[in-house]
Amino acid sequence: MALDRVDLTIPEGQTFVVVGPSGCGKSTLLRVVAGIMNDYSGQVLYDGEDVQNIPPGERYIGMVFQNYALYPNFNNEGNLSFFFKMHEVGDEETRQRIEYTSELMGIGFKDLLPRKPGTLSGGEKQRVAIARAIVRAPRLFLFDEPLSNLDAKLRVKTRTEIKRLLHKFDITSLYVTHDQVEAVAIADRIVVMHAGRIEQVGTYQELTGNPASIFVAGFLGLPPMDLYPSGSVSGGRLILNDYAFPIPSRILQLVRDGQQLTLGTRREDVRVSAETLPIGATQFRAEVEAVEPDLVHHVQIVYVRMGKITYSGLCPMDVKLHIGQLVHVAVNPDHLYFFDTISGKRL
Repeated sequence: MALDRVDLTIPEGQTFVVVGPSGCGKSTLLRVVAGIMNDYSGQVLYDGEDVQNIPPGERYIGMVFQNYALYPNFNNEGNLSFFFKMHEVGDEETRQRIEYTSELMGIGFKDLLPRKPGTLSGGEKQRVAIARAIVRAPRLFLFDEPLSNLDAKLRVKTRTEIKRLLHKFDITSLYVTHDQVEAVAIADRIVVMHAGRIEQVGTYQELTGNPASIFVAGFLGLPPMDLYPSGSVSGGRLILNDYAFPIPSRILQLVRDGQQLTLGTRREDVRVSAETLPIGATQFRAEVEAVEPDLVHHVQIVYVRMGKITYSGLCPMDVKLHIGQLVHVAVNPDHLYFFDTISGKRL
């Protein structure tokens, strides 16, 4: 995937996590920053210095890969010391740096040093790979799907360890992942990519609360926003099939009759009830398609259908609902999201 006018600045000491669908350019961006791909127009600047002509090995980057990329013929201490041998660093300084890094990596790490990578578990290999990157005191840390080969329990443990290390030493980092939970846990800022472009950059709360485009709204979120079929503006309302949604005045002044808009709602903003809801919100009748308990938040997730429109909302746990039941659905007009269907941009 070619990158398309990517413009990204990572403040010193922050971790930016790049997310997006497969093939959107995440790993390409990482390779360009690392210097592995050098055929591009534009600039890659480290502290204001253009590094296009600096080889990857001289950029003082720490890289952690999905497949660990450890040297199998060396023991793990040899993997950590290899960088220093290549740069003719003295044995005493090398020993001190490895000892310091081992302390940072926590209990049990020193026991891994005499062993070879082939004798380690996936989680242990990733700890060594992270330590090998840290030991060289990098200017920039690059992570390419570092946890994707680990099981769920190890992913949680290892991402916590990564977060601790990055923040303890204010290491500037660019981290690529497909896992949104991982992104939320680690990121200072999240970078959403699509088709080689950066769609939006912000905290998770900023991106989910104020998505800049249909793509961001439909991609990011746990769960992402419900997006309705495109409708047409008419007389201050958005007409979707047989239903009309009021358009708030702040949006109405930005649109014209006949303009195609896409409507979105967040699940937590949609109330579902077996009985009529109080006046003050836009209400519809809908048919229950499925019900799931959310035991953590003590609510039910209710999937409903209105003609060809399907979306979800929340209902108190003690309300008895069944599939096929007609229910009342209400949403505050101020909590509706409107996007221009053609451009994809949020209004």
